Parts: sequence; C-alpha cells; structure tokens
Amino acid sequence: MRGALVTGASSGIGRATAIALSARGERVAVHYGSRREEAERTLAALHGEGHVVVGGDLSDPGTARRVVEEAEAGIGQIDVLVNNAGIAPGPATDHRVDEVDFATWQQRLTRMIDVDLTAPANLTYLVARSLIARGAPGVIVNVGSRGAFRGEPGAPAYAAAKAGLHAFGQSMAVALAPHGIAVASVAPGFVATERQQEKLAGPHGEALRAQSPFGRVGTAEEVAAAILYLTATETQWASGTILDLNGASHLRT
Repeated sequence: MRGALVTGASSGIGRATAIALSARGERVAVHYGSRREEAERTLAALHGEGHVVVGGDLSDPGTARRVVEEAEAGIGQIDVLVNNAGIAPGPATDHRVDEVDFATWQQRLTRMIDVDLTAPANLTYLVARSLIARGAPGVIVNVGSRGAFRGEPGAPAYAAAKAGLHAFGQSMAVALAPHGIAVASVAPGFVATERQQEKLAGPHGEALRAQSPFGRVGTAEEVAAAILYLTATETQWASGTILDLNGASHLRT
C-alpha cells in the first residue's frame, strides 16, 4: 500500500485530492497550515484506515522536515507527494505595483514566494531523498496555476512563484527520472473552492464564469481527478508534463 502526503489538505483541492487518493487505497498524511479542525474533517472523510494529520508552516525549512518525518512515521512511507499548499491572490495578499507601498510589496512578495515556491521545492528534496534512500519509485505532483502563463497583475509574485514551480518541476522530472521518480504539474484556472464562494456569489461571479466557454468555473474534484491520473503507477510516462485545467479559458502554445 502506497503512502501519500498532501499539503494544504484542510480544504479545497487538497481535501478533494486526499479523498481521491484514499479511495484508490492509499494511506494519506493530511497536512494543514493552521486550521487543524478543518484537517480533521478531511481525515474523517477519507476512505480506509491508517491516515494521519500533520501540521505546520512549510515555509520554515525545519518545519518542512518535521512534517515529512511525522508523515513517514504516521503512514509508514511517502510514495506520493502532492505540493498543493499555497497562498492565493486576494485582498490580504495582493500587491499591485501601482497601489501598494514598498514595505507591503516586499512583505507580500517574499511571503508568497516562500510558501508557493520555496516550500514545495524543499518538500520535493526531502521526499525525493527519502525515496532514493529506500530505492523506491515515487511520484510528485505540483499544483501550479493558469496565472503562470497569463500573468496576475494584482499578485505578480503568485504568477512568478507558480511559473517557477512549473519550471522547478520539469527540472526535477529530468533529475529524478534515473531514480524512478516521476514529477508533473497541474495548472488550474479559477476553481470553486470554499474560500472562493463569496467571490463567485458577488458582482464579479458572472465574469469569472464567463472566462470559460463552458460558462462555469472548475471544481476541486476535477483537479483531484487529474492529480489522481498523474500519480497512478501506470502514468510514469507523463513525468515532466504541465497539465492545463482551465476549461479553455486560457490557451497557450
């Protein structure tokens, strides 16, 4: 039985992914940043037994190491890593260059890159080295964003971090292939997670839905289904890919 660590699994894409992996028969370590109660709700929704909850701010390297160690101790081994935890654009994190002062710019830019890029890079290192030491194959999936390709003027650090995450994942796909470790990324567009419900119900909701010719936004379950595909043992050959999941709202060449 494989073990999986899903970061940011207290809600949204992370929760849907943890549930999908458990339904496939994997033991799951449910990571949360600060919302333990929500992580426990994810844990209660998982299929099967042997799952655990692990918490902490992954932007701190020592905490990242502890989370991996606790996850390995709790579920036995980590064969699958889903780097989902991150800071999304929003009123508390936006840093539009023509609106914020330099102190705000520095604080929000640094924090977003620390959480959305450096943290998953460190987790990738820790899990990859554990797999290499075991001589075991594995798979890592990074949750990137459509914003890496179309830009995020309100939160440029978000787009930069996600673009960096995509590029980092492709570098790791090449570096880790000789060890039997696959690395891929998904790039979702707007997803109707819990924290986006207010925005979807507000005055900009219709415009958000109109971005896609399907006339709607994505769901966490649709992203989880793609992650489930990329983490399957039969899809190692997809290593290095960046899978767009945006309902044709942004097409790239």
